[in-house]
Order: sequence, then structure tokens, then C-alpha cells
Amino acid sequence: QVQLVESGGGLVQAGGSLRLSCSVSGRTFSSFAMGWFRQAPGKEREFVAGINYSGASTYYADSVKGRFTISRDNAKNTVYLQMNSLKPEDTAVYYCAAPRLGFVSRDPRDFGSWGQGTQVTVSS
Repeated sequence: QVQLVESGGGLVQAGGSLRLSCSVSGRTFSSFAMGWFRQAPGKEREFVAGINYSGASTYYADSVKGRFTISRDNAKNTVYLQMNSLKPEDTAVYYCAAPRLGFVSRDPRDFGSWGQGTQVTVSS
């Protein structure tokens, strides 16, 4: 069973930056992709960014492309989400997740392991 623990959320003004971290244990981290999702109040959980097992390939939602960067450090079993130029509409609970079959996906149904989430609030 994979365990995921996010950290790094908080309150920031519009235009500011935050860096989220997700520490992973219980599985060979370097063998599977990872994803970041977010869920705002009253909305469905949505894909934010994904990264393949090696870190060589990354994927982003159109809404965050050019502002967010996903990366991973396989030596530290950690995946990161650097968020720059934050907007009030980025306000949500952010989750990291590991896919069941190890491949990158934008569909949250393909992910079987989730962290507890970390709140990101962007004030205008």
C-alpha cells in the first residue's frame, strides 16, 4: 500500500508562489508516474499536473500551463508542484496521487492512492 503525505499549502496573495511537496512510501517510487489534482468547494476533482516515472515527461492542465511546474526527486521519494503567478481561481485543496497501473493519466479514476490534501488559498 502506498502512503502519500502532502505539505506546503497555505495562504498567498495573487501573483505569489507556493511549492507543494508529496512524500511517498510503501512502493518503489521510481517505478511509477505521479499526479497532482485539486478540488475546489462545490466542484469536481480536476487534474493539475502529471509526471512519468523518470521525470522526463510532464503534463499540465491548460489552466496552469506556464505557471506550474511538476518535478520529482526519486532519491528522496518526493514529487513537487511549484506554483507561480497564483490566481484566486487556483484556490482549492491539492492532492498528490499514485496511479494504479503506474502510467500517467489525467483521469482521477485511474489513481488508487491519494494523500490527505493540502489547502491552497489565493487572496485577491
